[in-house]
Amino acid sequence: MNLPTSPTPSLLIRGAHLVLPDQEPMQGDLRVEQGQIVEIGSELSGGADRVIEATGLWLLPGVIDPQVHFREPGLEHKEDLRTASHACAKGGVTSFLEMPNTRPLTTTQALLQDKLDRAAQKCVVNYGFFIGATVDNLMEVNTAAPACGIKIFMGSMSGPLLIDDESALEPIFATGTRLIAVHAENQARIRARREAFAGRTEPAVHSQIQDNQAALEATQLALKLSKKYQRRLHILHLSTAEEVELLRQDKPAWVTAEVTPQHLLLNTSAYERIGTLAQMNPPLRSEHDNAVLWQGLQEGILNFIATDHAPHTLEEKAKTYPDSPSGMPGVETSLPLMLTAAQQGRCSVSQVATWMSTNVAAAYGIANKGKLAVGYDADLVLVDLDQVKPVKREDLLTKSGWSPFEGWPLTGWPVITIVGGQVVYEHGKVNSEVRGQALRFSPQLLAD
Repeated sequence: MNLPTSPTPSLLIRGAHLVLPDQEPMQGDLRVEQGQIVEIGSELSGGADRVIEATGLWLLPGVIDPQVHFREPGLEHKEDLRTASHACAKGGVTSFLEMPNTRPLTTTQALLQDKLDRAAQKCVVNYGFFIGATVDNLMEVNTAAPACGIKIFMGSMSGPLLIDDESALEPIFATGTRLIAVHAENQARIRARREAFAGRTEPAVHSQIQDNQAALEATQLALKLSKKYQRRLHILHLSTAEEVELLRQDKPAWVTAEVTPQHLLLNTSAYERIGTLAQMNPPLRSEHDNAVLWQGLQEGILNFIATDHAPHTLEEKAKTYPDSPSGMPGVETSLPLMLTAAQQGRCSVSQVATWMSTNVAAAYGIANKGKLAVGYDADLVLVDLDQVKPVKREDLLTKSGWSPFEGWPLTGWPVITIVGGQVVYEHGKVNSEVRGQALRFSPQLLAD
């Protein structure tokens, strides 16, 4: 198949089920000109440079994945910006926000700019990057631009990015207005429990060492500091029932939270099936946690979905615990996983679009993205909800080459992904000539 290698001046998607904001999906047409949605309706008149006949397919806003680790620079043997962005395109992810724990760490304007320059050369989807907080870069975390926010590792980290003391955290919350995103685990508790469980090598002990209490205590501290300074706070990959209940009782308007498909759909039983491939931070929890996280998502306590795509090679993951690294890939499977959940009645397709696109754009102040609406950017994904295909290792584009969901039969696989009006993925092939754009962020927009 010959894919177009330059922007399509105009595009008409005809006969799709359109997942529109704040209303029921409708069958209709959508017109794109110069990278933007210009018309939505039934049986639109007039032609286009390209017409996509989409009868039977569902059209959603492209996924915005707000937490990924794409490993470049320094760890490209696991993943790089090219392979990761190709995996995004295949998974219907049209924009991503990437974390600072690369080598070198993204802690200065120069290092942030290096990532932006790399992405401009390699990424087939849109991109944004966090700036990482250390104990001595307070000025840069508030001025480096464009950055989607400040990432703080309160736990599960070593080296300069670990900030696990309240006296070191407080100046960051007290200074500036930029969004602060926290990996909330209490490192002191983790250290103590590592000593208590020393010598244990079964992967399942990971969820006991980094237990629910470690997550709750760190989230309590972050919430305390956020309330003290009314500072915009986002809680990354929230994983426990206790944290949901905390936010149910006390969640200021300037606080948001996310959950991963892994924490919704996997639990500690996965260790028996896939061993260290189930190891991540924060760890998988119980079936009870799964249920409460779903409830929190439905109630709006949790605002959106992120993958925490954190690939390691199979050789690395094959090491004996605790030498095995934590993390798993996810950008290619997140949308099919959530759409499969919708088909199973756990949520609606419209909710999936809200959780994976609309609310992410609002929380990070990403203008003109996250909705099928006139004037919005044409970042789109057409999916087939009638076809079921299993997750196969050989089909994956991530350099790591594996998935914790291998063998799961899923529906809602992307058929066509569009970035800025350009077809970047179509029927199994990535158009490697497409280039995404650097995202821009407004600090004050929040999800509903």
